[in-house]
Amino acid sequence: MRADGSAGGVAPGEEASGGTEGDEELRDRIRGLAKPELHVHLDGSPRPSTMLELARERGVALPETEPEALARHMVPPPGGTLESYLTRFALTIAVMQDADALERIAYELTEDHAREDVRYAEVRFCPALNTRGGLAADQVLDAVLRGLRRAESALGVRAAVIVCALRNLPLEHSVEMAELAVSYRDRGVCGFDLAGAEHGNPVRDHGEAFDTARRHGLPVTIHAGEAFGPDSIRQALDFGGASRIGHGTRLGEDPELLARVRDAGVTLEICLTSNVQTGAARTLGDHPLRGYLDAGLSVTLATDNRLVSGVTLTDEYVKASRELGLTWDELVGVARNGFARAFAPAEVRAQMVGAFDAAL
Repeated sequence: MRADGSAGGVAPGEEASGGTEGDEELRDRIRGLAKPELHVHLDGSPRPSTMLELARERGVALPETEPEALARHMVPPPGGTLESYLTRFALTIAVMQDADALERIAYELTEDHAREDVRYAEVRFCPALNTRGGLAADQVLDAVLRGLRRAESALGVRAAVIVCALRNLPLEHSVEMAELAVSYRDRGVCGFDLAGAEHGNPVRDHGEAFDTARRHGLPVTIHAGEAFGPDSIRQALDFGGASRIGHGTRLGEDPELLARVRDAGVTLEICLTSNVQTGAARTLGDHPLRGYLDAGLSVTLATDNRLVSGVTLTDEYVKASRELGLTWDELVGVARNGFARAFAPAEVRAQMVGAFDAAL
């Protein structure tokens, strides 16, 4: 925000005019808008320069030796699949197997958020993937939380962790991750998630893990309706008790389910760029976000993975305006809704929404 509390740029309720000058004006204004980030994967968002430095120190081979080249390598082309998109994570996870690396990457992600006025972030990852170097899952989580807390103290960005289980692994794994998340309920973990390849890995197979999370008051979000149809979303509601859905791109294929999601106030965590990269949406212009807003659904914008998708949160807001016609007031509403639908305690949500409204 500017010193006078305004965000600058185009007038409220108007769309910026076309052309480079209008683009930059809108981008600057969005960059200065206080924003929440509710769907960002830690292991999809390290800096390329940090990956290279960690790889050299730890003897890990990477396919490129310069940050710009590595950044290009990590971003898949549009129109792929979720499975091909997820292959990039093997490279990031390879350098995230010790406490120092995890703490550093968590700190730097918060630092990157601060640069574009992200005021609150829920960072998600699966700690089981970071135990190959000898750390226990709780030590992994401790390292990430140290990085987030240190960054919060230095930069003023609130941050919490959503623990992910992987849907392609057995129930025992997801229950273990749910129990880990619950044990950190008051120590920096704000929610529980199920991620990974949807097709052939239904939510119902992990029902016991969600029972564990909900029984202890831990909010649930589930990746659903990205690489599989509306039934994946239905299971996220019926078997997972999800109050938020990661992506939900194919919800529009079932009008009855869409009405249920709307009436229940379930929030969709929309990640425009990654949805095109995974083939969930054919192009940005075809993305259902515009229709979801028109239908009265609760939505928020997120990056998914800053490195693997090659985006910032500012980029996603600009694309929503340019490609889908969201007005400034709608962008502001999406940002405000993200603060309101965060997995933070009620008093923290109220404080964040109040600060957002005061700044505008």
